Amino acid sequence: MTSTRELLDFDRAHIWHPYTSMVDPAPVHLVRRADGCQLELDGGQRVVDGMSSWWCAIHGYNVPELNRALVEQAERMAHVMFGGLTHEPAIELCRRLVALTPEPLQHVFLCDSGSVSVEVAIKMALQYQQAVGQTQRRRLITWRSGYHGDTFGAMSVCDPVGGMHALFRGVLPEHVFVPRPELRPGDPWDDSCCDELERAFAEHGETLAAAIVEPIVQGAGGMWFHHPNYLVRLRELCDRYGVLLIADEIATGFGRTGRMFAVEHAGVCPDILCLGKALTGGTMTMAATLATTRVAHGISSAPPGVFMHGPTFMGNPLAAAVSCASIDLLCSGPWQRRVAAIEAALRAGLEVLRDDENVVDVRCLGAIGVVELERPVNNPDIGSVFIRNGAWIRPFRHLVYVMPPFVISERELNTLTSAMIAGVRSLGST
Repeated sequence: MTSTRELLDFDRAHIWHPYTSMVDPAPVHLVRRADGCQLELDGGQRVVDGMSSWWCAIHGYNVPELNRALVEQAERMAHVMFGGLTHEPAIELCRRLVALTPEPLQHVFLCDSGSVSVEVAIKMALQYQQAVGQTQRRRLITWRSGYHGDTFGAMSVCDPVGGMHALFRGVLPEHVFVPRPELRPGDPWDDSCCDELERAFAEHGETLAAAIVEPIVQGAGGMWFHHPNYLVRLRELCDRYGVLLIADEIATGFGRTGRMFAVEHAGVCPDILCLGKALTGGTMTMAATLATTRVAHGISSAPPGVFMHGPTFMGNPLAAAVSCASIDLLCSGPWQRRVAAIEAALRAGLEVLRDDENVVDVRCLGAIGVVELERPVNNPDIGSVFIRNGAWIRPFRHLVYVMPPFVISERELNTLTSAMIAGVRSLGST
C-alpha cells in the first residue's frame, strides 16, 4: 500500500490543483472518506465541510439514495452517445427541470459542467440573434464583480479588472460592464441605482445580444448580495432593447438562497438559465442550459437549423440518473426550513465578528455566510486554524465564507462558525 508521504510527494511534484503554483504549490490535505457533512482526513481527523465541495454537495456525502441511483444505473449503462440516441434518465431529468423552473423555460440542453453551460448560453444568445436577423448583436452586458467560469466565453463576462481572469485581457472578447449592484436585499429601493445600467443599454443596446448575471448572489467574484429589484429593472431593459436575459444559477440554483432558484426572489424569468453544481448533489459533473420556446425555435428556424454544440458526454446516463435522485431527495425534504435555519444560525454565530478590527462586513443569505476582511488572507496559515478547530473552510482573497450542506446539524454549524471566528481572530492586528 502506498504511504501517505509517497502520495503527497507525488501530488506535490506532478498534480496541478486549482489556482495553484507548480513551483511552490500550496499544501493539500489527504481525504480518506466523506460521510454526512464531514470529511475524514488521513490520520483519522474529521472536519465539518463548510464548502459543500465548492457548493455542490447539498445533501452531504455518501448519501444512500444517490449511491443507489449510481449503482443501479451503472448496471444498465454508464454512458451512451446522445447524438441520435436518447435514454430514460435524461428524459426524466429534463422532465424534472422543466417542471421546477419558471414555466417559459421549456427546452433543456444537457452539458458537462457549469462553465460549459455558460458557453452554451452565450452561443445560444449569439446564434438566436443571428437567426432573427440581428447580426450586429455580438456583445454581452453584465455587472462587475461577476464570475461565470474559467473557459474562454465564460471568462469574457467575468470582471475584467478585479476578477480572476485579468491576465487574459486583450485576448478575450470585450463586452460591456456596468458597476455591480450596491443595494442589498431588504435595503430601501432607489430607482437611481440603475441609472448607469440604463445609460449602458441606451448607448449599446442595438449591439447587445444578451445580458448575463448571477441573480441575487454574485459568487466567486466577491460574494455580493443584491436587491431583487435590480433583476426586475434588468428584465425590463432587456425587453425594451431586444436583448436576451441569461441567469447564471450554477451556484444559486436548487435552494441555496432560500428559493429553489434565485430569480424567484424577483419574480422574473430569464430567456436562458444555467444550472450546475448541486444538480447532481455533488456526486459527479453535469450541467444544464434551459431556454424559452422563443429562443429554441428562433435558433432552429433559420440556417443551419440546428444549435451548434454537442459535448461527447452530453446527457450522461449516470449523471442524469443521480441528478434525478438528487432533485427528488431535495424536493421530498424540508429544504426551505433547513436553509432558513442555517441562515439564522450563521447570522447569530458570526455576528460577534462584526466589530472585529479586521472585518469590513458580515453578511448572510440562505445557506451562505460571508465575512469580508480588510485585507487578503494567507490561505495555508488561516487554513491550519480552521483544521485545528474541526472545520474545512477555504477562503479566497479577502473573504472567509461557508456554504454548507443543507443537512448540516446545529452542532456542526456551531463548529463552522466557531472556526471562522478563530480564524479571523488569528489574523491579529491590521
